[in-house]
Formats: sequence, C-alpha cells, structure tokens
Amino acid sequence: MRSIWNGAISFGLVSIPIKLVNATESHSISFRQIHTEDGGRIRYRKVCELEDREVSTAEIGKGYEDADGTIIPITDEDLSHLPLPTAKTIEIVAFVPADRIDPLQMDAAYYLQAGGAPAAKPYTLLREALKRSHKVAIAKYALRGRERLGMLRVVGDAIAMHGLLWPDEVRAPEGLAPDTDVTVRDKELDLADALMDTLGEVDLDDLHDEYREAVEEVVAAKAAGETPPETPSAPSGGKVLDLMAALENSVRAAKESRGEAPPAETGLRSLSRPKEPAGKKSTSATKRAEPAARKSTARTAKTAKSAQSAKKAASATKSTAKKTAAKKTATARKTPAKKTAARKRTA
Repeated sequence: MRSIWNGAISFGLVSIPIKLVNATESHSISFRQIHTEDGGRIRYRKVCELEDREVSTAEIGKGYEDADGTIIPITDEDLSHLPLPTAKTIEIVAFVPADRIDPLQMDAAYYLQAGGAPAAKPYTLLREALKRSHKVAIAKYALRGRERLGMLRVVGDAIAMHGLLWPDEVRAPEGLAPDTDVTVRDKELDLADALMDTLGEVDLDDLHDEYREAVEEVVAAKAAGETPPETPSAPSGGKVLDLMAALENSVRAAKESRGEAPPAETGLRSLSRPKEPAGKKSTSATKRAEPAARKSTARTAKTAKSAQSAKKAASATKSTAKKTAAKKTATARKTPAKKTAARKRTA
C-alpha cells in the first residue's frame, strides 16, 4: 500500500518514524458525464478568468479569498513554515477510555506503518501499552493544509488512526426528537425485545453492497446488448395504525426469513396480553355470564316462591275443608236429639 504521509509519532520523548496509509478503499461505481446525443465525453477545463485560456496543473496554485473579494496567494513554502509541532508529527496528547469517543466524531481511517527497522521497538512498545491499558491515544496531526484530531488504537498487530472531527464540528441534535409526549408500554417493549432477539446478530463480513452489484449487472447487460434486469417493486408500506400488530408481524416475518417455524398466534399474543390462570374463565367471559346468571337466579327464586305460595294455599284450603266437614257432622249429630226432645215435651 502506498503511503500518503511520512512523519513520526511523538510519544513523550519517544519518536516513532511512521508512514500513513489509507485503511479503507471505495468500491463505488463512478460514471462519466456524456453528451446524450452522440455519447461524447463532457470534460471540465481549468480556465484563467483574466486571460480566458486553459491552464495546466503546473500553473495552478492556492489563494485565499478575502472578504472584499481580493485573492491572497499562498504557497506551499508559506505553509511549510507554520509554527506547528504537528506539521510532520502525530503528537499524542492524552490516553482515554475508548467509550469516551463519540462515534459521531469518527472520520477517515488510516494505518500507521513503522518507518524502517529503528521504528520497530518503539512502535511495538506503543502498541503493547495501548493493549494493556485498554485505552486509546488522542493525538494532533497536520494533513492536507490543516491541523486535525486523531485517535490511535490497536487493530491486529498494527496501530490504526481514526481522524476525528473537532468537538465544535459536531452539531447538537436540537429539535430533532419528537416534541409530543409519547408513552411506550411495557408490552410494546417486550415485543420490540422479541424482534431484536429474533433478528439476532450478524457477521459483518457477510454483508455486501447489493446496489453496486445490481449496477454492475445493468452495465454488463448493456455492454452485451441485452435488456437490463428489472428490479421487483418493493411492497408499498401503508400507515402503521396498530404498533402492536406491526411488531408481531415483524417478529413473524423475521422468524420465517430465518427458516424458523412461524410462532403461534397465541405465542405472539402472550407477549402483548398476560396469560389467564388455567381452569378459570376470562374476565370478559365472566362479565358476560354475570347478567345471565343473575336473571336465571331471579327466575329460579321467583318460581320457588310461587310454588311455596301455592303449597301454602293448598294446605290452607285443605284445612278449611276439614273444618267445614267437621262442623257439618257435629250439626247432623245434634239435630235428631233436639227433635226427639220436642216430641217428648208435646206428649
């Protein structure tokens, strides 16, 4: 790999000669601008405004535009004499825990290569010190005409440096969060946890740029005079009216995509609704049964009361009949005696 910067790491009084190498590379497909009528290339030419002619790269320098539009020429020699210790040095200023670095500050990544045999020992010393401390080094360095902030950490057997944005270059996320009061229920969090568990982890080495591959297929088809493949249209997503249902469907889809058996409906619902004890009716069923039970009880009580009243009436009627019969018998017995007595008094 070709180095893009040569200098040294300043580690206290220890100086480590290093070469800066790009740690990443772009695989994106680039396109040329063309004239659509005849396919001719569209090129940009560098033209001097004063002379109205195209100039070569050797004739081009740097200049700073003042507030009034005046251009102040700045040469590479002017910049090489800047009173900065970081002009050719990566100066370590502190060692901090890795979690102190906000990922928002991360910028370009580089590898630091030891610059020859004399650098092997101090390079290894710094690498092992970083390993044992479980910390990262914060450093300043100058690159491409400006001073920058960097973070040194161990990657394998090498030391990597991540360019960092200065803290004042990171915007605060003000006004971005929802300004309405939203309550997230535990049941919704349970389903979200279930979805996260279902999706699980992924090996980052298995991920690839599908868009680039699709573009390459289009280019290959066009070059061969074939019709480019058509991408199936993605299903349109409607409004999510029921968050719980959307979460349940997401868990089901994630399981099916992994070849797992789709969960039973009751299994998903159990996350959103607590189970009821076995052998007992649900509360809603009980509530529905209560009015019917009360009506049935009322009817039963009414029937029993009517039967009891009828029984009492029958008993009273029977008792009255007995009394009437007894009175008639007594009267019948007394009447002949009175008549006999009357006959005797007449004689």
